[in-house]
Amino acid sequence: MSPRGFAALGLHRPKNRLNVGEIMRAAGCYGVSMVALESERFERSRTDTQDAWKHMPTMIVPDLLAATPFGAEPVAVEFIDTATPLPQFTHPERAYYLLGPEDGSLPADVVRQCRHVVYVPTRYCMNLGAAANVLLYDRMVKQQAIARRFAA
Repeated sequence: MSPRGFAALGLHRPKNRLNVGEIMRAAGCYGVSMVALESERFERSRTDTQDAWKHMPTMIVPDLLAATPFGAEPVAVEFIDTATPLPQFTHPERAYYLLGPEDGSLPADVVRQCRHVVYVPTRYCMNLGAAANVLLYDRMVKQQAIARRFAA
């Protein structure tokens, strides 16, 4: 049984095109259904060695929340006091993960409108591309565990 649902990513004003490329590559590796960028800073990056943008909708949008896929639950990935640590987080079946820029955070009004807020517990801030990889890997592992339970 394959996992149901989907994951989509929204990037708020990403600064570094290499990180965007790394996130696009991760999106391809982990089966992300869509990537939305609230930025004019997107350029095709050599770190997206799979050309993932050719295989999934990739949009530049003026408002990340307005681009929320139908039925998806917005999830802010943000290091704040009220966030759930990733190891304890249950990923929604239909998730729209919103990540802030390398040099800042998601706007507070965006975080308030998200159904969930999650963070990757580390000693220091992670690179944006690394955070996306860890988040998507965690989702994949937890979905596979659920699928195995139902298959047994």
